[in-house]
Amino acid sequence: MHEHPAFDPRRRHLLVAGGVIVLGASLRAPNALAQSGTKMPIGIIGSGHIGGTVGGLWVKAGHPVMFSSRHPEELKDMVAKLGPLAKAGSVAEAIGFGDALLVAVPYRALPSIGEENRDALKGKIVLDASNAVAARDGAELRGEVDRNGIGVTSQKYLPGTRVVRAFNTLSYMILGREANRADPRLAIPIAGDDPKAVQVATELVRDAGFEPVVVGKLAAASRFQQGGPGYGRNVTAVDLRRTLSLSP
Repeated sequence: MHEHPAFDPRRRHLLVAGGVIVLGASLRAPNALAQSGTKMPIGIIGSGHIGGTVGGLWVKAGHPVMFSSRHPEELKDMVAKLGPLAKAGSVAEAIGFGDALLVAVPYRALPSIGEENRDALKGKIVLDASNAVAARDGAELRGEVDRNGIGVTSQKYLPGTRVVRAFNTLSYMILGREANRADPRLAIPIAGDDPKAVQVATELVRDAGFEPVVVGKLAAASRFQQGGPGYGRNVTAVDLRRTLSLSP
């Protein structure tokens, strides 16, 4: 059998070798990314007791974290102590930096944050740890939270985001002391409407050193807002599920 006049065996060898190289690169690339240990960048809006504590735990877990406030220069000492994965910036910079955000501010600040950063916040996963306190945030806002539930109210004031309620039930002292304790870990209740956002929040709760307990959609976040049966519970996941009558 004669070779086609245009056929060059050396060319076939080169094509096969090249195909193997390309195929090998395409197979290796995702694995290399998965094995690189890359962690999700997180922006913290409100770097006080809760934001500073939880953000610090994420830094220790290997996440790049940008802490923000109205006066980011005041955060320099904190980020210096946390090391090179920690940065300080403005609220706008933290929103741009983070693939996920933690909001831990006085609740009265939530409407202005949502309005002033509406476009930048669109589509962002937001872990909301803010609580509405009448004496601080106003009786009207607290009344709205009591009527509609804090999860639904937060989503209203952070339009276009994917809100998950988390880290709102315990003091920063308990969070700092109990993070990464021996099993069984301390439970953190979470609730959200977006399944992907809830999945990300679940992973971030674990990275901070706690056991997530998914209570339900945002409407169910009222079960662990201030005054709810799940608020202030320094307990394991088994105990929290029992308290809230959730399936194991």
